[in-house]
Amino acid sequence: MWDVLSFLFNTTVLAAALRMATPLMFASLGGTFSERAGVINIALEGMMLTGAFSAMLVTYYVGNPWVGLLGAMIAGGLMAAIHAVVCIRYQANQVVSGTAINIFAGGLTVFLLRLFFNVSGTSPAVNRIPTITIPGLVSIPWLGPVLGRQNAMVYIAIALVFLGHFVIFKTVWGLRLRAVGEHPKAADTVGVNVFKMRYSAVIISGILAGLGGAYLSTAHLSRFGDGMTAGRGFIALAAMIFGKWNPIGAMGASLFFGYADALQMRLQEVGIPSQFVAMLPYILTMVALAGFIGRATPPKNIGKPYTKE
Repeated sequence: MWDVLSFLFNTTVLAAALRMATPLMFASLGGTFSERAGVINIALEGMMLTGAFSAMLVTYYVGNPWVGLLGAMIAGGLMAAIHAVVCIRYQANQVVSGTAINIFAGGLTVFLLRLFFNVSGTSPAVNRIPTITIPGLVSIPWLGPVLGRQNAMVYIAIALVFLGHFVIFKTVWGLRLRAVGEHPKAADTVGVNVFKMRYSAVIISGILAGLGGAYLSTAHLSRFGDGMTAGRGFIALAAMIFGKWNPIGAMGASLFFGYADALQMRLQEVGIPSQFVAMLPYILTMVALAGFIGRATPPKNIGKPYTKE
């Protein structure tokens, strides 16, 4: 029994789980901002993908991966701005808009990959965001190997989750954000600019999703690959729902899915066919949603366009 537990929960697996959860934390936090304002953001996948490509491209030409993060934030924000204009100004179906952006992002990144590098699969290698060792923490038994030495973006993601929770639930801006998602007419009556709040929330979601994509291409790996997000935007959306539109809850769900991703790599080492093991994160996503989505209560006006009277 001890051997099984040590296999499933050793520090190597848990450290890998934290790394695999990081892009989900970025994207699920972004989705939380958007959906708390009442705008469904199915487009997280496409925003992550364009962020991953942009981070790689900027890093390739500039040589500095931190500048690449800025490129990812701009690209994700621009994709989110398209989604915001279509859904808020023109009141299009938010799910259809998000799906269209995902399809567009997939085609756009393949086109740009061929345009800039004349390849259709994988970009050239670029510089990576460095790994950081935290003195003192790294020497603590069990906790040190998990948290003491990680990529810098892992710590950024954790910090942003707690910052996002504070902003949404402890500030006036956060109160207004939640108000426009719950009852936009009432918020408008007391002077809150519903459209401005929704635009800002959706663009913030794109910036954060872009950072999640940048993690994949400049921290987890050092290159961009066609379709490298591999459905993580949708898993982040599931993590957000599983976490009940709460940043800390979404982080917990992201860690759960990250653990499933890390475990499937570990299980391949013991001879289980990779085709079956690779399905594990997605199976757990479906199980989690089937078991908990009925208990999660979204903002009351999510997905409903607002028309000012």
